Amino acid sequence: MKKFALIALVAIFGFTAQAQQAKITFKNDTIDYGTIAKGSDGLRVFEFTNTGDAPLIITDVKSSCGCTIPKKPDGPVAPGASSTIEVKYDTNRVGPIRRSITVTSNASEPMVALKIKGEVKSDTASILEKS
Repeated sequence: MKKFALIALVAIFGFTAQAQQAKITFKNDTIDYGTIAKGSDGLRVFEFTNTGDAPLIITDVKSSCGCTIPKKPDGPVAPGASSTIEVKYDTNRVGPIRRSITVTSNASEPMVALKIKGEVKSDTASILEKS
């Protein structure tokens, strides 16, 4: 009888532990700024959906560089609901854009890497380009 009760308890605990899980699914994991002018609008948005069956809580969003400022959504994202992560790149920095953003959450995949790429061109042509 004790064995049966123990087996039943383990089975119930096992099913409960697997029951609900948040899952984050991004529309795109890379944003391509393309070629943009120095000082132009650097704000872009990653769209995602909670495709799991538990509320999704994004606990942290970090950039690989201080030139990129990510903003996570306020509060949990319900199952089936969509939200966004805003990313603002400092477009006063001329040159190639190659940065990553790490999203940490309670999802089945707790860390997701997103990428931004592109190039910021100077608003004036260089001396070499004029020759």
